Amino acid sequence: MSMIAQFLASIGATVLGFLATIGRVTIFAGNTVSHLIRPPFYGREFGAALIQIGWLSLPVVGMTALFTGGALALQIYAGGARFNAETVVPSIVAIGLTRELGPVLGGLMVAARVASSIAAEIGTMKVTEQIDALTTLSTNPMKYLTLPRVLAATLAVPVLVGVGDVLGIMGGFLVGVGRLDFGAATYLHNTLDFLTLWDVTSGLIKGAVFGFLVALMGCYFGMNSGRGAQGVGRATKSAVVAASVLILASNYLLTELFFSA
Repeated sequence: MSMIAQFLASIGATVLGFLATIGRVTIFAGNTVSHLIRPPFYGREFGAALIQIGWLSLPVVGMTALFTGGALALQIYAGGARFNAETVVPSIVAIGLTRELGPVLGGLMVAARVASSIAAEIGTMKVTEQIDALTTLSTNPMKYLTLPRVLAATLAVPVLVGVGDVLGIMGGFLVGVGRLDFGAATYLHNTLDFLTLWDVTSGLIKGAVFGFLVALMGCYFGMNSGRGAQGVGRATKSAVVAASVLILASNYLLTELFFSA
């Protein structure tokens, strides 16, 4: 076989492997969603996942949003000063956080923390044959392990995004008032005047989609983890990378859907 033929064959194999992976993930997602309407429902697992994904992720998401809002205010002020447009700082900080930075950074922080944790947990259960034990006990692993985590992430991440939006705007406010000499009342007035309900709602919708993707990737790669410590490590790494890439890709698609002219 010639070198060109080998090159084309390698490209074809890569494309086919990628499409096969997309198909497997789509089937996995469909199976997960289908269990939502079929009993039984494991409320204890759902509650534990809600605390792990939502409550315990709040500090890192909140701190990220707070400092991002402050840095964004500084950057917008520095850029606006070139055009004598410093007054746009409050409105741009609010819109930028609620539409884009709040959901994206919140989703990426949750992906780093939660997707890796879920993949490692489920992967370890597979390696130690605990998933096989669940099947032996007539417990569906998809319903017991995957559905509670995916549902909890889909509900919890929008709440995290909402809290992050508030803290991010607060960070911009603190920097604007304390560092950039804005009046507190003027800053808040400009923020509320230019911020619409759809700005906030679109970010929350993005958060729900990102939460679904993060938990789905963690569960998928955990369920398909290889044997041994190396297999669990690869599953954890793959889950974080896949979740992060999907968050950025879906963010573009949702932005195009929500805000295209």
